[in-house]
Amino acid sequence: MADLFDGYPLGQQWDEMFAAPGQPRPPYTGLFSSLQPMSGEELAARADVLSQTYRDAGVTFAHAGEEQPFPLDIVPRVIGAEEWSLIERGVAQRVHALEAFLADVYGAGQVFADRVVPRSVVTTSAHFHRAAHGLVPPNGVRVHVAGIDLVRDEAGDFRVLEDNLRSPSGVSYVLTNRVAMSQVLPELFADHRIQPVSDYPARLLAALKASAPTGVVDPTVVLLTPGVYNSAYFEHALLARQMGIELVEGRDLVCSGGQVSMRTTDGQQRVDVIYRRIDDDFLDPVHFRSDSVIGCAGVLNAARAGRVTIANAVGNGVADDKLLYTWVPDLIRYYLAEEPVLANADTYRLDDVDAAEWVLANLDQLVLKPVDGSGGKGIVIGPRADQRTLEELAVKVRASPRDWIAQKPIGLSTSPTLINGRIAPRHVDLRPFAINDGSDVWVLPGGLTRVALPEGELVVNSSQGGGSKDTWVISPPRPVAEPAPEHDVTRIEFTTADLPAEPPGQDPGPANDNAIAQSQQQQQLKDPVPRNLGPSLRTGPDGGSSSGATGASAC
Repeated sequence: MADLFDGYPLGQQWDEMFAAPGQPRPPYTGLFSSLQPMSGEELAARADVLSQTYRDAGVTFAHAGEEQPFPLDIVPRVIGAEEWSLIERGVAQRVHALEAFLADVYGAGQVFADRVVPRSVVTTSAHFHRAAHGLVPPNGVRVHVAGIDLVRDEAGDFRVLEDNLRSPSGVSYVLTNRVAMSQVLPELFADHRIQPVSDYPARLLAALKASAPTGVVDPTVVLLTPGVYNSAYFEHALLARQMGIELVEGRDLVCSGGQVSMRTTDGQQRVDVIYRRIDDDFLDPVHFRSDSVIGCAGVLNAARAGRVTIANAVGNGVADDKLLYTWVPDLIRYYLAEEPVLANADTYRLDDVDAAEWVLANLDQLVLKPVDGSGGKGIVIGPRADQRTLEELAVKVRASPRDWIAQKPIGLSTSPTLINGRIAPRHVDLRPFAINDGSDVWVLPGGLTRVALPEGELVVNSSQGGGSKDTWVISPPRPVAEPAPEHDVTRIEFTTADLPAEPPGQDPGPANDNAIAQSQQQQQLKDPVPRNLGPSLRTGPDGGSSSGATGASAC
């Protein structure tokens, strides 16, 4: 039988599964052993079942203007316990630092006074909103949900590519990927100790309730969606259903007297927490775009009055601006007095004249990104761009250098992927999701692995036609139980010298036992009828009582 991985090519990039041809890395040993005996036809047949499962469940994503089934590759990505511990610490550290930065930006601004970050970097950001200045959330949390995009470089080290603190999407696919994979390849789950992902909705709901306004005992939480035409509407509906909360649109909410309410068939119901999945610009037509019909007028005033919590907070986008991203390592040192656990990609700030000139002279060797872009839109990969594209890019950079950053290309790691019935390497990234409840930052084990399906493609975003993989985080080995300590025992040993010269005879018992037995036998011969028995046991032949036996026996 042919090996499923025969002919699998290894390039210069780090491969997630193989350290060398036919030699899987330690976290993949079990998966390799399970998949290797399968034929390509069998794996392709299971992949068809997997795809049909997704279509039947309605797992879709809007791409090129139409709803399509979200591509899920059948070969999972595996992360070992030690690697995951590093990722977990690095993501949590980053969230803590950015949370402190946002509180500072919309508060005292000490980070500017200490010259850690130039004030102009924040005030020129498209996502900085003065309307949010001085607005303090009830439990101090602004980043309730974060998605931190990671890539693995050629040396195998994880690097942060960008931070997503506004409305990071994709977690629904983490949940549905796991369910679908467990149905199609159940034997793989039996052979691995995989950390679960099903806790996410409960964790998110708990964090949202923890952020409710002061004094609210049983908060009402809603998920605010732009509507069915949004590309992530499937995710909005799934999360609302699994959290057991109402999925609402802007027209379902009304703000009056500083209180937000939800229209229901039983009348208006107070709303305490809004998990919003719409952008700041469309959230409140009073403060932002006046033509928005998908938000709720006055909701920001209600939040400022402490009557409702908006999650994630308004203005968070200033912290995931890609120019500010270059200062995050400094922010970690400033706020946490720690060295970054996860390094940034090598990045150049184009607001510096000398750096901008160097970048313009080397556009064909760099990756240019718009600082407020998302979904992979606007990215220009210099080594793959034609001359006309580079010339147009140079014009844009010269016109507005603040709107761009440049990065050295990173050879994204590859992962075995089923392509047209064969296993082939495809580039992947990783988006771990973190939830902040005010007392702890919890990182969902695994997160979303996105895979660029076309050969050689580096843009993995779902909105650009990428797919995903189920991401397995292997639990650490169970600790070996230590043997119970031996108790102090006194040992007594005998030798033949301790034994008597002659064995003892049979013990006759107490001296008067035989005499008592003989006396009892003699008494029975004199009186054959047992004494002191009830009258029913001493009746005569006619059924009457024997003479002298009419009284009850004494006991």
